[in-house]
Amino acid sequence: MSKSTMRNIKLTIEYDGIDYHGWQCQPNARTIQGVMEEKVGRIVNEKVILAASGRTDAGVHALKQVANFRTESGISCEALHKGLDALLPEDIAITEVSEADGDFHSRFSATGKVYIYQILNRPHPSALLNRFSWFIRHPLNVELMNEAATHIIGKHDFSSFRASSCGAPHPVKDVKAAQFRREGDLLLFEIEATGFLHHMVRNIVGTLVDVGAGRTTTLSFKRLLDLKDRRLAGITAPPYGLFLKDVKY
Repeated sequence: MSKSTMRNIKLTIEYDGIDYHGWQCQPNARTIQGVMEEKVGRIVNEKVILAASGRTDAGVHALKQVANFRTESGISCEALHKGLDALLPEDIAITEVSEADGDFHSRFSATGKVYIYQILNRPHPSALLNRFSWFIRHPLNVELMNEAATHIIGKHDFSSFRASSCGAPHPVKDVKAAQFRREGDLLLFEIEATGFLHHMVRNIVGTLVDVGAGRTTTLSFKRLLDLKDRRLAGITAPPYGLFLKDVKY
């Protein structure tokens, strides 16, 4: 059976990434992709390769990661879903299995992504949220953080927020929305863009926290876009506060 006539199966995946070395398969490391490909392969009795909407780093979570693979198997989507429910560990869950068009690709068909970063902002830590949020005990000024965040909306060169290991061909990305909101003791930063650089969200959050803590100003944050120098921005926020919330198609 040629690749063009093979079935194209789309998976929507939720996972707690804290105990994994990210999405992408790596030698001698436990990854989401590695676990998924092994379990799917057992069910369809074929070697499969999953393409994802993007690679999440070690410790990063997903509320809606999208992946697809091609198969000669005639198994129904319902049976595949039940099989994965039975075989996958508790920190990986499949929320949807569907048949996709032959030209669908989870990464190249995507038009945008939404990430959420979660900060626990109160004087004392949480035993339940420590795997899913960055704990910051000192007060943060959310109004100033949101004022600064308005400067990244639009098409910009994000070199100041780009990891040195980033392999993207160019640093320009188009941010559609970026804003903090407070829910009790949690600060949730939601950002949507057509694409992201490696560590871009975490570097932005780390620098916005400096704004909220009074260590830098909203004007200095704005200037970082023109300076295009990662060394001048803030720290990289921890991975465990970051969630891939949605992939747009």
